[in-house]
Formats: sequence, C-alpha cells, structure tokens
Amino acid sequence: LLVKVEHNRSNGRRRKVFISETVSHEKFAVTCCTRTLQSPLESWHRLLRATIMATATAATSATSSNQQQQHHQNYDDEDEFQDACDADNASAACALDLDTALAEAKIAVDLFFNNKFNEAEALMKPLATSSMYHSVGHSVFTYLEAMLTFEQQHIAAASEALKQCLNVCNRYRKKNTLTETIGKTFKKVNYDQYTDLEAHAELCSAEALLLKAMLTFIEDETLTSLIKGGMKIRNCFAMYKECNNILNHRQWQSESSKLHFESGVRMGLGTFNLMISLLPARIIKLLEFIGFSGNKQSGMQDLLTGSQSEGIRQVLCVMTLLGYNLIVCYVLSHKEGDLRFCDELLVKQLKQYPNGVWFLFFKGRLEFMKGNLDEALMWYKKSWKSQNVWPQFHHLCFWELLWVNCLRLDWRESLLFATYLVENSKWSRTIYTYQKASIMCMLKTEDLHSSEVRMIATLMKEVPKYKQRIAGKSLPMEKFACKKTERFFAQQSFLYVPALELMYVWNLFKILGKHFHLADGVYRIVEENLKHYDERMNAKANPTYGVYAADNKALLMLLKGACLRQMNSPLQATRCLEEVITMYKDIKEDHYLVPYAIVELALIYIDQGDKDQAILALEDAKKNYSGYSLESRLHFRIHTALIELKGKSYENIPAGGGD
Repeated sequence: LLVKVEHNRSNGRRRKVFISETVSHEKFAVTCCTRTLQSPLESWHRLLRATIMATATAATSATSSNQQQQHHQNYDDEDEFQDACDADNASAACALDLDTALAEAKIAVDLFFNNKFNEAEALMKPLATSSMYHSVGHSVFTYLEAMLTFEQQHIAAASEALKQCLNVCNRYRKKNTLTETIGKTFKKVNYDQYTDLEAHAELCSAEALLLKAMLTFIEDETLTSLIKGGMKIRNCFAMYKECNNILNHRQWQSESSKLHFESGVRMGLGTFNLMISLLPARIIKLLEFIGFSGNKQSGMQDLLTGSQSEGIRQVLCVMTLLGYNLIVCYVLSHKEGDLRFCDELLVKQLKQYPNGVWFLFFKGRLEFMKGNLDEALMWYKKSWKSQNVWPQFHHLCFWELLWVNCLRLDWRESLLFATYLVENSKWSRTIYTYQKASIMCMLKTEDLHSSEVRMIATLMKEVPKYKQRIAGKSLPMEKFACKKTERFFAQQSFLYVPALELMYVWNLFKILGKHFHLADGVYRIVEENLKHYDERMNAKANPTYGVYAADNKALLMLLKGACLRQMNSPLQATRCLEEVITMYKDIKEDHYLVPYAIVELALIYIDQGDKDQAILALEDAKKNYSGYSLESRLHFRIHTALIELKGKSYENIPAGGGD
C-alpha cells in the first residue's frame, strides 16, 4: 500500500493519492482514488473506504485497474474529487458491504468509549442514509444527546434519526411474499433463506425500534404515547426472539458476521430478560398476557456470553452488566451486586479505554458501593474531568458526588454539586431543587446566612413548578418532593432530616453498613433530632407539630431502625421499626413509612435466617398496604426479596428463543 500527498503551489490545495497494489493471476493491478484533504479523521475515513473500493475493483480484472491507473495520470492539480457517496443520487451505490460497515461501526464504538464523540459521529453520519450500521450508530449518538440534554430540539433530531434508521433497515430486511407470510403460521421458517445482511437488518431494526419506543415516552406526555411506546417495545421483544431463532437455525455465510450478530442478540434478549425479571409480580402478569416474559438467570448468562465475545456489542453487554450490578441492584433491591465481578470487568475495560468517561464513572460507582468514599470521589472526579465535549456527562458525576458527600456528612460540598445540577441539568428540576433545599436544611441554623434561609423557602416554592409528566404519568419521586414542600410550609418552614430521608428512599443506607463510622454518623444526627422533637413537643410552641407529630416521629424512628440494622444491632432496630408500625393510624400523610418499616423488619429476619417470618412480613407489606408514596419502588424490593426466599418457582418462564 502506498499513500502520496500532492501539493499544488498555485492554489494551495493538497490532495491525497492512494494506490493499492493487488496480485491477481500474476499481474499487478493498480487503482487509485483522489480527493481534496479535509480533517484528518475524514481523510482517514475516505481513504479507508477508497482502499476497500480499490481492492474490490482490482480483484475484478487487471485490465480495469490499468485503465484506472492511466486515468489517474491525466488528473490536473486543480481537480477536486469526492467519493460517489457524496452525491445525493448515488446513496444506494455507496452503501458499504456488511463486513466493512461492521468494521467501521466497531471503530466508531472504540472512538466513542475513548471520549472521541465527535470523531465517532463523523464516521457514522456520512452513510447514515444508506448503510444500516452507520444509520444505527448515528441514531444512537443523537439519542444519547437527547437523553442527556432533555432539550426539545435534540429530542426531535433523535426521533427523526431513528425514523430514518428504521427506513434504512427496512430496505435490507427480508421481503416475504403473501404465501410465505401465511406459511409461517403453519410450518417452520426456513432461516437459511435469510442472507447475513437480512439477518443483521432484523437485529438493527429491533435496536432502533427499542430506542424509538423509549423516546416516545418523553416526546409526548399523553397516555397515548405510553400505549404506542408499549406496543413498540412488544414488537421489539418479538423481533429479538426472532433474531435468536435466526442465530440458532441457519447456516452463516461468515463467522465474523455471526459473531457480531450473536453479540447483539445476547445483549438484547439478555437485557429484556434481566429487566423484566425485576418487575413486581402484578406488572409481570400483565406483561405475560401481552407476550412478555423474563428470567434473570437466562438474562445474566446471555449478557455474560456477550461480554466475553469479540462482537461489536460486547462493550454494551459489559455496560449492561455494570449498570445492573452497580446501579439497578442498589436502587431496586435489598441485595448487593457482584462487586468482585464488576472489578474484573473494569480492569479489562479501563485497560482498553483508560480515559473513557463511562468506565471511570463505573469505577467510582464500584468504590462508592464498597463504602470507599474517598476513592469514589477520586474516580468520579476523573470521569468528570476526562472530557468536555458533552458536558451533560458531568451531570452523572455531579449526582454521584452529591450523594458521596452526603454520606460523608459534608453538607457544604454536597450543596455545591446540588447547585450545579439545579443550574445546568434538565433531567428533573423538581428533584434537583428539592434536593438542594433538603441539603441546606441539614445545615445548622448558626451556619446559615440570612440569604440562605430565604433561599430555602424560595427553592421549596419552586419545586412544584418544574413537575414533569412522562407518557401521561407523573414521576413518583417528583410527587414525593412536592408533598414534602407542602409539609415544609405547613410546619412553618421546617422539615426533619430531609436529606437523610432522601438517602433512605434512594436506598443508600445499605452503604452505611460497609463502615461502622458511616452508620454511626447518621445515627447520631437522627438521635439529635429525636431529642429536638421531644423538646418541641413538650414546649408545644407550634400547634402544627401536633398535627404531624406521628409523621415526624415515625420518620425518625424508621431512620434510626434502619441505621441500627446496618450497625448489626437487630434487637434495637426491631424495637424502633415495630414502634413505627404501631403508629400507622396516627400518621396523617407519610403512610409510606409503615410498609417500608415492615420491609426493614423482613430484612432483619433474613439476616437472622428466619425465612418464614421474612416471607410473612414481605407478603404483609405487599398485600395490605397501597396508595402510599413510592409504592412501586418498594414493590421492586419486595419482589426481588421474595424471589430469593421462594426460589426459582417464584420467577417467570424464560424468554427463550424457541420456534
């Protein structure tokens, strides 16, 4: 291979001449491609494509190659040439073959996870209207930007890109005749009739449809969007199962093509199985009725297999496993993720992507879940400062840094990151605003400036203004925040330990158990506020304290009991939690405290090995309490605990890839 750069001194233009020499029937065939140089990445990209086109042409015939060489000799220095792909009327002609498209997509993935976001998108965008893998890549980048910014123009752009992607994929999908469509109902499908390209078109369609469904939920706030999105997800799930059949029941023309296809099937079905298995039983029954099913073991195995392959979606399987073990497990269940396994995954990924924002972030999350708060701070800050192309990535780190500092009881530092989120992020202004106000409430009165006291009231007033509806539904945590602001003003600008309450409902108390001093610090704050509560009740200075007396006392006792459980003091914890349960009839608004206390009791029984008592408590919380704040969040935790206690019989039938 030879690359030569020619420079025309008269007009300052440069052009790169690429010559590919290929031996065919003992003759040298030479082909060339020229174009005006642009950016280094684009030049490299064009040359890569020119290499492929030139090599293919040379292999066709030596004579044709010699003619192209002669044509090159007649080029004038002022001529400027572009690939055929640049012409609007030649988009179909420049669609790359499948192997080349996969190779370029793999390069784009590596660029993306090395923080070269613009370069990755530049590689995908030129052929987004003709090559399905370029179209999927371009759509994913626009989708991520929409999710990170939540700005309407980016959401609209992502929707249009995904629509275009689905159209591109449909061009390559297998076209069935009416007879074939009817025949599929009565006999097995002959998957050998699919070409590799058609098989990949099915997979890419499923991926694009899933992203389009997720985007539907935020494009429109009506119930109609929820139904439309749900139908798209159901169709997507069916397509993934069909892709699994294609994977297992056809002879593949290319092992490389099969490898990349399998990684996509593993990633898609594995994620579906895993996520559906986490849903509460009442939701799963509805999903099974419309064609869904999920099995945790099957999902984990698919993702593990995909993460160990060399397929293009290998890194996405890794991301899903890390997300499940380090985030989902800690938010939606009482169990911990497999931290040792995550450590092994991150060692490999950080070796390949040492400055990748995502894996630096997950490394910080791993240390956070271990209770190593100083190390977590270090890794989160590395992730934050590793790139500035997409500042929205910083918001993920700011969120985590906020809570790490809350567990360190460094309210001033956490307030700094809470302020960043309020001012710069659009994900949930309601939650961010309430969190900032809650953290400020944790500061002692003598540590607050008069302007900060006024700011707390201002923030509390603003919380309901930013409330969102997604797919016609309000976000549970936003509704919770709005109720708390009402309580704040009803109690004459006062709330008990609101930041600790948020830490509890975000399920961060389990980290307290990693180190005794973490739990002890929170415990001391709760004890101090219980003393303050008794003093205020005895003074009867504010009649509204009597109205919400049970609510406030129950909150403090729940937090105290949860702390004591993390400090391995089950008897004391049980007494606190049982006191909360006895206050149910006296609680005016915070009815969520009682079922949450019952689940805490169940977890104590699990720790003590009393399986039967734990099941009774969990069933009690699930069946006898409803209509309280954050109910679905608790049902997720109940469901995962019951799966563990009752075994596989409680899980669902696997979403297999049968005929």
